[in-house]
Amino acid sequence: MRVLLAVLVIGIAGCGGDSSSEGQEMFTLKGHSGDVWSVSFSPDGKRIVSGGSDKTVKVWDARYEIQETPTLKGHSDTVTSVSFSPDGKRIVSGSSDKTVKVWDAQTSQETLTLKGHSDWVRSVSFSPDGKQLVSGSDDKTVKVWDAQTGQETLTLKGHTSGVLSVSFSPDGKRIVSGSWDDTVKVWDAQTSQETLTLKGHSRGVASVAFSPDGKQIVSGGSDKTVRVWDAQTGQETLTLKGHSDLVRSVSFSPDGKLIASGSGEFEKSGEIKVWDAHTGKERFTRKGHSGTVTSVSFRPDGKRIVSGGGGETVKIWDISSLATSK
Repeated sequence: MRVLLAVLVIGIAGCGGDSSSEGQEMFTLKGHSGDVWSVSFSPDGKRIVSGGSDKTVKVWDARYEIQETPTLKGHSDTVTSVSFSPDGKRIVSGSSDKTVKVWDAQTSQETLTLKGHSDWVRSVSFSPDGKQLVSGSDDKTVKVWDAQTGQETLTLKGHTSGVLSVSFSPDGKRIVSGSWDDTVKVWDAQTSQETLTLKGHSRGVASVAFSPDGKQIVSGGSDKTVRVWDAQTGQETLTLKGHSDLVRSVSFSPDGKLIASGSGEFEKSGEIKVWDAHTGKERFTRKGHSGTVTSVSFRPDGKRIVSGGGGETVKIWDISSLATSK
């Protein structure tokens, strides 16, 4: 039986049902004792995982606004990245302690610790079939791991500075990475060959992701821009300008029609923006965190966004009107 731990929740718009008005902050989850670095919904949209500078991973019930399981403790430094497995049964986390950990999402037990990086692990993600993991590190490498055994299977070398973000393509055949070296790279996930280098950002690339159909890549950078690229040719197709600070996180909506981005500096409030992925038009802008917005992610139905950031908080936003009016 799951252990339900009560936490302080500041209700912003009632219980968080689907009747909330567009763009409203629905509720705030408090429980971390430091900045929240990464957030993500589970595949069924019922849970949220978060990781932060307090060295912990937390799992929340996204419907009832409570912490769902005991806090996952094991990292010895900031948890920089978290994600559910495609079946929702496991969680992967990366940390500035240079390790990647895999956890049982139901029991909260640590099942694997992957060691191989020589510097901060900045980003982690499961492959679409759940059989592999990818990680990016300040040691300038991208590593691929067997998600069952923890064995390192590939090391991708090509970036000249730390790797800040990594993700598999929807078919699992490619990996995209963003780096402090101002570039986005695309790799063959089987051979480790670099297939594309995307140049356009004038400063480090903090976040990258494929579109749901695998035909586009979105990137967010320290140059305050969000850029969209053709994933086959590497051509830049859109540059989205509007953020006044570093863009730290980007994500496509599940249908590929919207892009969410989060930005900010740690000493001042950040912004969450939603854009039309085809026209580049800004559809939504909100402030809510007392510091930078470090992470944004869509719920699988596209009607909610979860954000993490300064102020030790995780926030849920209603964008149901945008999701149905595209």
